[in-house]
Amino acid sequence: MVTRVAPRFEKVLIANRGEIAVRIIRACREMGLRTVAVFSDVDRDALHVRMADEAHAIGPAPSRESYLATEKILGAARQSGAKAIHPGYGFLAENASFARACEAAGVVFIGPPAAAIEAMGNKVEARRRMAAAGAACTPGSAGRVESADEVRALGKQLGYPILLKAEAGGGGKGMRVLDGPDAVDSGYRAARSEAASAFGDDAVYVEKYLADPRHIEFQIFCDEHGNAVHLGERECSIQRRHQKLIEEAPSCVVDAETRARMGAVAVEAARSVGYVGAGTVEFLRDAAGSFYFMEMNTRLQVEHPVTEMVTGLDLVKLQLQVALGKRLPFTQEDVVLRGHAIECRIQAEDPDHDFRPSPGRITTLRIPSGPGIRDDSAIYAGFRMPIQYDAMIAKLIAWGSDRAEAIERMSRALREYVINGIPTTIPFHRRVMEDPRFRRGEIHTGYTRTPPPPAERSPEDEARLRDVALAAAAIAAYRRKAAAAPLSAGAAAGSGWQQAGRREGLR
Repeated sequence: MVTRVAPRFEKVLIANRGEIAVRIIRACREMGLRTVAVFSDVDRDALHVRMADEAHAIGPAPSRESYLATEKILGAARQSGAKAIHPGYGFLAENASFARACEAAGVVFIGPPAAAIEAMGNKVEARRRMAAAGAACTPGSAGRVESADEVRALGKQLGYPILLKAEAGGGGKGMRVLDGPDAVDSGYRAARSEAASAFGDDAVYVEKYLADPRHIEFQIFCDEHGNAVHLGERECSIQRRHQKLIEEAPSCVVDAETRARMGAVAVEAARSVGYVGAGTVEFLRDAAGSFYFMEMNTRLQVEHPVTEMVTGLDLVKLQLQVALGKRLPFTQEDVVLRGHAIECRIQAEDPDHDFRPSPGRITTLRIPSGPGIRDDSAIYAGFRMPIQYDAMIAKLIAWGSDRAEAIERMSRALREYVINGIPTTIPFHRRVMEDPRFRRGEIHTGYTRTPPPPAERSPEDEARLRDVALAAAAIAAYRRKAAAAPLSAGAAAGSGWQQAGRREGLR
C-alpha cells in the first residue's frame, strides 16, 4: 500500500549514484514521491538513471565536475521542479555548505541542519562535543594540523604510530597511518590530496593509532520535535585500508548494559547540536573493553541495512518522513533488536592481488535469494563498472535468528552469487564466513593482515574453471594444428586470420 505524505515536497532529487541512489528511489516510490536522478557522462546507462522518474546529466566523469558540483545539482533541482534533495552517502552528504545552498535555494536537504553537520560532521569539533557528553576520546591534535612539522611534533608527543584523518569526511578517504617521522612528509601530502579530492576540503587532523581495536558504531535518529533514539550498534571491524568490508548487528561483544550506556552518550551528543535525521556515532573498543569516541558520520551509512534487518525499520523512509516534518513513530523503549544480520560489501576488486580495482563489463549476473537474504545493488548483466568512483558493486545482507544462522545463510548466498566478467570480493567473503576466527567473533581492524584460509570451491566455481580449461585446450589444439599445416601458395600475402577470412569469403 502506498503511504501518502504531506505536500512539503512531492519530488526528490537524489544527488548520488549506484546502489544508494537505487535504494532511495525505491523508498520514495513506496511513499508516493517522484524521483529525479542525476548522472555523469560515464553513468548514462546506470541503473539509477533507468529507474528514476526522470534523469538529468550533470557533467563529465570527475566528481568535482559532476557529483560534487553544487550549482549543477541545484540547477537540476530547479529544472526538474524537485523541492527536496537526498544526498545519500559520500559526495555532498556531509557538506555543510551544500546544505546551506539547498536552504538558500528553497530546497529541503534530507539530512541534518548545516550547523549540526559543522558541529558533528567536522571530526575535530565532534571530538570536543563528545568529550563534553562524557565519552572518552582517543588522544590527538586539538584541531586541524597545518604542516608536516606539526604532525612530526605530535608524533613525538603521542608516540608512533599515529593516524592522519580527513576533517570533513569518512570511508577511509584521506586517512594514513604513519609509523615514524620518515613517513610524515609523504603521508601528509597524500592524506590532504585524497581528502580534497573526496570531500572538497583538504584539512586533516591527528589521532593516536590504536593497534587492532574493534570498530563499533551506534545508529541514532532524531526528529525536529526533539525526539531522539539510538537503534543499537553495528560491528564494523573487518576492514582493509580503513574501509569497511563486512558489518554486522548487533556486536557479539556488546551486552545490553553497555548498549544502553553507549547509546545514551551518542543520543546526548546529537541532542546537544540540534541534530535531525540519521547519524552514526563511531567508537573504537580496545582489548580491555574500553570505548573511545572516533567520529560521527552525519549521514546515512553504507551499512544501514543490517540495522534495518534487526529492528524492522526502514531508515530511508524514516529520513524522508523526518524531512517532511513528521515525528519519529516510536520511542527508545519500542526499539527491540531481533536476531542477527551480516552485510558483505561486494567490490569490483581482486582480493588475490591486494584488492586491486577491477573495472570492466559484467557479462553474467545471478543474484542470490532465499530465506533471510537481501541484495542491494545497482548492476545488471552488461553493466560496465567505471573506474572513476568507489568500487562497491553491491551489498549482500543475511539475517538469521542468531549469529550462527546468519553466517550459514550468508555463506550459502555467497556460493549462489555469480558475477562474471570482472574479479570481485565474493571469494574473500566466502573465506571469511568459513574462517574459525570469524565464527568465534575474534575480529578486529587488523583482521585482513592474516588472510582467512581458502574456502572450498562452489559448484559454480568448478563449472567456471572447467569452462576456462576447455577453452584454453581448444585454443592450444587449434594453434598446434595451424602450426603443423603447410602454408598455401598465397599465405605469405597475409596473416593466418586474413587467410581464414578469405577462405570463408570474407573481406
